[in-house]
Amino acid sequence: MQEPRAGTFRLAASLLLAGVLASIIAGVLHAGSHDANDHVASFTAYANSGIWTAVHLGQFVGMALVCAALVSLWAALEASQHAVAWVARFGALAAAAGLALYAALQAVDGVALKQAVDAWAAAPEPEKAARFATAEGIRWLEWGMRSYQSFLLGAALGLLGIAVAATHRVPRIIGLLMALSGLAYLAQGWIIGESGFSDANSAPTLVGIVAIVAASVWLAVSAWRMKQTTAAGHLR
Repeated sequence: MQEPRAGTFRLAASLLLAGVLASIIAGVLHAGSHDANDHVASFTAYANSGIWTAVHLGQFVGMALVCAALVSLWAALEASQHAVAWVARFGALAAAAGLALYAALQAVDGVALKQAVDAWAAAPEPEKAARFATAEGIRWLEWGMRSYQSFLLGAALGLLGIAVAATHRVPRIIGLLMALSGLAYLAQGWIIGESGFSDANSAPTLVGIVAIVAASVWLAVSAWRMKQTTAAGHLR
């Protein structure tokens, strides 16, 4: 299999795999309670976390790598069909917008919410109700930003998954897995907007993670098996 853009596919695959792994590791280290919608238990766990800032920075790095991978994948596809090319372009734009919104989300969650829950935990009893209300307001803002960021990420994965499947430059199943992950993120966006971090999110979250992990590993294997060609057409 000869691919003039094998180098770009390898870059996209490496970024995607690194981003997925970084996101999973940061997610495992994230403090929390059994029920994320139990704000008293959640805020207590957040206040007691000594690695909160590092974890959220890790989450941001992971998302930045994933979004960079999606933009790189758009460049690697070089879709010849007009409709497919536009689908891929819109996917790349959604990825870029999703990263910008995720940066704002992490500023709210990783910085503002942490300061608010720390102030609530340290406040004297007469002030605790007011401090808790402030933290809860920031939490609801987080819900809104996370909901729309999930919509954008889901759109990016879905659109680029369709483009990957349509161009046949890598196995079609990779694109289908990306599209499945995109649908799962769209479902997450709706659920978070409706009811926050409820148990209803468990199934789409699991589907989204499994699908994107499988897609990233399969893409990495396929990309590194490609034969790179030089401008003169010689394999190397």
